[in-house]
Amino acid sequence: MPSPYVTRDLFRFLGELRRHNTREWFNANKDRYLAEVRDPLLGFIAAIGPGLRAISPHLVADPHPSRGSLLRIYRDTRFSRDKTPYKTNAGLFFALEAEKDAEAPGYYLHLAPGEAFMGAGMWRPGGETLQAIRSAIVGNPSAWKRARRPGLSHGENILKRTPRGFDPDHPLAADLKRLSFTTGVSFTEAQACAADFPARFVRACRRAAPLVRFLARAMRLAF
Repeated sequence: MPSPYVTRDLFRFLGELRRHNTREWFNANKDRYLAEVRDPLLGFIAAIGPGLRAISPHLVADPHPSRGSLLRIYRDTRFSRDKTPYKTNAGLFFALEAEKDAEAPGYYLHLAPGEAFMGAGMWRPGGETLQAIRSAIVGNPSAWKRARRPGLSHGENILKRTPRGFDPDHPLAADLKRLSFTTGVSFTEAQACAADFPARFVRACRRAAPLVRFLARAMRLAF
């Protein structure tokens, strides 16, 4: 049974947007974007909200169309050489509650033609947050080892040397060099378009909960 949330039409629209990434094309097809991408994904956010809150009551799944969990389709081109105006993927982010503009770990869903995955944790956190995470790793190495068990991704985001203030011979030095602390699960388009995808996504989030919990505690956030 197909899903009412993630559909073949969604992937088809994003594929066409990749080939016609102009304001003229998007404005001419904006009704399609709303009907095939934005509104179904707002429904997906509402559908998985209870499942995410069962993992942590502090996870935010907000189906508001402009300031909620669905990330903007518009690219910020101010400091980029790539001036194409639109993202060619749909992104959803479910973060833990935090003060305004504060960093927080959470879960991410990425949807693009031929590509669908769940990411969990934190990607490229700021300096203070990095320091807090590294200190937590050193302070409770056994908890960190449990948290990273699903396997960490973004292995290319590492420093060449152990950061200042940490023992270069520490048994977890490789993790202390990390600039991102994430794990993930990939899905096929068929899986993403299936009726059971909301439940499948929540199960993947639950398996990654130890990592998100560890990062939250390092940042003194409730989980």
